[in-house]
Amino acid sequence: MELERVQPVEYTTDHKSQKFDGIVLVAQSYEHLPSELEDLQGPLQDYSSVDSGFTEEVVLVKVPGLPGNRLIFASTGPVNRDYDDVRRFSEAAVKGIKRAIKAGMQRPLLVSPQHSSYERSPLVAALGALHALYMPLEICEAKLKSSPHKVAVLGLWVKDDEQGKYLVNLATALEAGRVVCRDIGGSDPERMAAPRVAEYVQSIFKDSSVEASVVSELSTFEKEYPCLAAVNRCANAVPRHQGRVIKLQYCGDGPVKNTLMMVGKGVTYDTGGADIKAGGVMAGMHRDKCGAAAVAGFFQVLARLKPKHLKVVGAMAMVRNSVGSDCYVSDELVVSRAGHRIRVGNTDAEGRMVMVDLLCEMKEKALNEVNPELFTIATLTGHAIRAMGPNYSIIMDNGPAHQSGNAHLWQAAGEVLGDIFEVSSIRREDYEFHRGQSEYEEILQSNNLPSSATPRGHQTPAAFLIMASGLNKHGVDSNNPLPYSHIDIAGSSGPFPGIPTGAPILAMVTRYVLPSL
Repeated sequence: MELERVQPVEYTTDHKSQKFDGIVLVAQSYEHLPSELEDLQGPLQDYSSVDSGFTEEVVLVKVPGLPGNRLIFASTGPVNRDYDDVRRFSEAAVKGIKRAIKAGMQRPLLVSPQHSSYERSPLVAALGALHALYMPLEICEAKLKSSPHKVAVLGLWVKDDEQGKYLVNLATALEAGRVVCRDIGGSDPERMAAPRVAEYVQSIFKDSSVEASVVSELSTFEKEYPCLAAVNRCANAVPRHQGRVIKLQYCGDGPVKNTLMMVGKGVTYDTGGADIKAGGVMAGMHRDKCGAAAVAGFFQVLARLKPKHLKVVGAMAMVRNSVGSDCYVSDELVVSRAGHRIRVGNTDAEGRMVMVDLLCEMKEKALNEVNPELFTIATLTGHAIRAMGPNYSIIMDNGPAHQSGNAHLWQAAGEVLGDIFEVSSIRREDYEFHRGQSEYEEILQSNNLPSSATPRGHQTPAAFLIMASGLNKHGVDSNNPLPYSHIDIAGSSGPFPGIPTGAPILAMVTRYVLPSL
C-alpha cells in the first residue's frame, strides 16, 4: 500500500531536460540564481518590467526552450533572518506546485537552489511540493481518479548525482511517513475507526523492520489500561468503533545507544462524551487522532531509513470518545494503572485518559532500557492554539528532560525543516491544579471548563500525565530519573478543512535520525 501512495520523484542535473513539462522555480529572487540557472533570469526580468508586483504572486511565463515552454516562479519573498524561517520555501513550493497542476503539468520540475542561510532549503521545498501533491486516501480507495497521484512524477533539480540520490531518498522517506500520518489522521472517523487503523498499520509494516501488534480484548483494557477502558466503554458497544492499542517497535542494527518510547493520542472521533461539544464545535474532531498518526508515521520513516543504534517503542491509543447511555461521566472515580484514584472532571479531557496508562507501561519498561526518553504526542488542548496560535507545536519537559535541554534541542531540530516548536514549562501550579480536592480522590483529571478557558490549559495536562502515570517518582531527585516530554500538536497538526501536516515527524527525524545517516 505504502509504495503506491508516495508520489514518484526523480532528480535531474539538467533543468532543460525534456522529460519534464514545466519548471517551478522556488527562490527568494530570480536575480541571484547560480550560474547553472542564469538562463531563467532573462524571462523573469522581462516579466518584472511589466508587473512590479509579480514577486507577490505565483506567475507563469512562456519560455521557449524550457521543458513544456513553461516557467512558474513562486517567490519566497524577502527572507528576514530576524524573524523568518525556512517555511518560506515549503509555502512557496506548495503554491508553485498547485499552480503547475492548474496549468496541466504532469511532470513538473521543481528548481529550488540552496539559500545561503538555509542549508536544507531544497529539501524543505521538495517536502512542500510533496505536501501539495498528497492524494487523500479515500479518493484513492474510491478510485475517483485514474491515478493515485496528482502528477505522474515530481522532478527535483540538483547540481550533481550524489546530491540527487540523497535528496530523493530522504524526501521520499520523509514523505512516506507523512503519508501514513495523513492517511490515519486525516481520514474520516469511519474509514479510520480504531479497528481499521489497526488493519492499516499492520498492512503497512508487514515484512518490514517494524514489529506491529494489536491489543483488542476488553478484559485487557480493563486490567492494564483502566483509564483508556473508561473512555472506550461507550464506543465498545459498537463493534466497528471498539478501541485498539497498537504497539510498534523498531530496533536498528548495532548496540542500542538510545531508546525512544512514545505514546500517541488516537481519539478517532471526539464528541466530548457526556460533556458534549455543543454549538457546532464538533466538526473536525476526527483529527483528534493525529498524535497516534504521527507515531505511526515516524515508524514508517524508521522502516525506510533504518537508523543504527536506535530503539524505538511506540503505542497508539485508538479510542472513540462516544456519548451515550454507557459513556463515562464527570464525578466518576477511576483507578489508574499506577494505582492512583482519579476523579473525572470533564469527559472532554479524554486524551490524557487514553494515554496515561500506556505512559505508565512505558515508564515500567524504561527502567530496563538504554538511555530511555519518554514522550506523549497529542492534539490535546485548544489552549495550545490560543496560547501560541495555529501552526506551532508545543513541547514541555519534566525535570530530567529539562536538565538535558531536550525541549530546546527539539525546537532547534524543528527549525531545520520548518516543523516549528514553542517551548513551555511545567510549573508547581500545574501539579497543584491536579491534586485531589477531597478524601475520595488523589488526582483530579480536569476542571469543568474547556482547556481554552483554563489558565495554563496546555501545561496542566502534562502535570496530570506525570502524576497519574507515576512518573513523578522518577524526577531529578529520584534514584531512577526518567526524561519525559509532552508534545501538544493541536495547533500544528493541520487545518480543517485541509490536509494534516504530519507534525512533528520532521522534527523527530531531524533530532534522532538525520545525525546518524
